[in-house]
Amino acid sequence: MTHTDPEPDEGPVEDRRRRGIEMMKSVYGWDIGDNVHGEFVELTVDHLFGRIWADGALSVRERRLVLLGLLLGSGQHDVVGLQLDCATSIGELSVDELRELVVFVAHYAGWPVAARLNQKVEQLAAKPAKPE
Repeated sequence: MTHTDPEPDEGPVEDRRRRGIEMMKSVYGWDIGDNVHGEFVELTVDHLFGRIWADGALSVRERRLVLLGLLLGSGQHDVVGLQLDCATSIGELSVDELRELVVFVAHYAGWPVAARLNQKVEQLAAKPAKPE
């Protein structure tokens, strides 16, 4: 699907829900199953993941890198750790790639922002590898 395809929000809610649940699993590695209750969660699954993340114009990896930049730039460092953890646990980004991201961020967002990111990356690198 690309940004020029028909709006997926116009299709049956069941299709958006299924697509959203699948995309959340792809993005975060979480299987929320049928645990979609309440307007906020429905909007998150059906619209944000079922439509916005599922639009094939950008890859999940590209979207995650943009999201990391936005989170770092807006000072939402608590959410950065979640994104880093998910990206490495599903094999989307390696610790070495994240270390390169730290250097890149330092030059555009400043050393204090990069230092915070570096701390999170090194904490992630120090975690024992998950058994396969």
